[in-house]
Amino acid sequence: MADDSSSQSFLRRHWEEYKEFWGERFSFLDNFSRFVNRDEPLPSWTSSDVEEFIASDPVNGPTLKTAREAVNYGLTGSVIGAVSTAGVAWKYSRSLHGAGLSFVAGGIFGWTFGQEIAGHALQLYRLDTLTAQTKFLEWWENKCERS
Repeated sequence: MADDSSSQSFLRRHWEEYKEFWGERFSFLDNFSRFVNRDEPLPSWTSSDVEEFIASDPVNGPTLKTAREAVNYGLTGSVIGAVSTAGVAWKYSRSLHGAGLSFVAGGIFGWTFGQEIAGHALQLYRLDTLTAQTKFLEWWENKCERS
């Protein structure tokens, strides 16, 4: 019995250390927790709402606009990666499930490469896109509360 309580505290202690370790690495998610963990979810926004924010905020507006442009790089990379890898898999194997898995994996890899290309082409490493997105969500929350 004594071994059970000591092993439980051993496991509990390591679980707490594990949670603390990953909590530190994903602490940036705390910025979004107040928007995600709401009793009443925020309503959806439109492109015109985003454009209004971009025009109203001279600091974070251009950053948000650049971050939105980076999505197009990711989508393009995803389409190219998905179609090309699925095509090669189909050409050489004629296996439907292999082509399907290649399509999914190629889309994920293509998205990743597209985002990397966007990061360099648009110099996203110089911008704080997380703050811009958080400021937009704060602006949207305030705008919805006023309405």
